[in-house]
Amino acid sequence: MKSSFLNYLPIFGLAAFVLNSCGPTVPGQSDYLKGLGGPIHQPTSGGPHHPAPAIPDDVSYWDGDGATGSPLIKINRGQQKAFFYKGGTLVGISRISSGTEDHGTPVGKYKISEKHADHVSSVYGVFKNKATGMTTNDNVDIRVDKIPPGEIFYNAPMPNFMRFNGGIGMHTGYLPGYAASHGCIRMPHHMSTHFFENVQVGTPVVVE
Repeated sequence: MKSSFLNYLPIFGLAAFVLNSCGPTVPGQSDYLKGLGGPIHQPTSGGPHHPAPAIPDDVSYWDGDGATGSPLIKINRGQQKAFFYKGGTLVGISRISSGTEDHGTPVGKYKISEKHADHVSSVYGVFKNKATGMTTNDNVDIRVDKIPPGEIFYNAPMPNFMRFNGGIGMHTGYLPGYAASHGCIRMPHHMSTHFFENVQVGTPVVVE
């Protein structure tokens, strides 16, 4: 296990941020946590905690560093893309993975309500054996899964978290090539970084 992940300490009190509803959707296959306990992937793709996208990303780009004007984000679920505007000019596009049919990302007009660069989920994560450090369950929902004796719960990392609708936000995450989250908008790490650095609390977010 890479030492960088040790910075994410377990959170056992679920009162804070229990609305964080992003997570894996395939039982036993925690795609947003692939790589925990394994190789760390390059930060230009999935960041320090997430693997590279499952398909080549020939869509994402950023050209907004010199642009001015009020920011606006539009999320198109059908295209699985997020569009970043400054002063009405498109300056960036990111591939995304939005919510599944059962855990959809609701259509609507919202605003960024919180930014947290080192956010972790209060709901989803993994169980690891205390003695060996080995992952025993990589698809944990701590609301329903009890921590077994001799094990510890590690919260799922969600770097560059930008909350805009209750527990739903944009953040770094694994992109399998289709809608796969529990409602959040996953992005490649380099794109979530650009978005994070160019929004403020109050920035409009439109989900279509």
